[in-house]
Amino acid sequence: MNAKFYGVMGAMMLASVGALANAEKGEGPCRQVVQACESAGFVAKTAKQGTGLWVDCVNPIMQGSAQPKNAAKALPAVDAGVVSACKAKRPNFGMGKHERHEQKKSS
Repeated sequence: MNAKFYGVMGAMMLASVGALANAEKGEGPCRQVVQACESAGFVAKTAKQGTGLWVDCVNPIMQGSAQPKNAAKALPAVDAGVVSACKAKRPNFGMGKHERHEQKKSS
């Protein structure tokens, strides 16, 4: 293998690391939904207390549904355009995957 190949591979790896860093920061409309919930006092792994980040806030916002009956806080106002943009970017976001994970961890 030559130096040019390794240079290209190195650049690809750096680009991948950059993309992962952006995902970690959670930039974009879906992150705005999560931030609105966090600002309203919802916290990951607290579904049993009615303040679960996903179960009590993100999922109801993204699904356009009511909160669970045990929700202890009101949903924050999130612009419908932000929700639509999030759905366009990540169609499965807030559709229940985290709900099952959060309930298991809070047990």
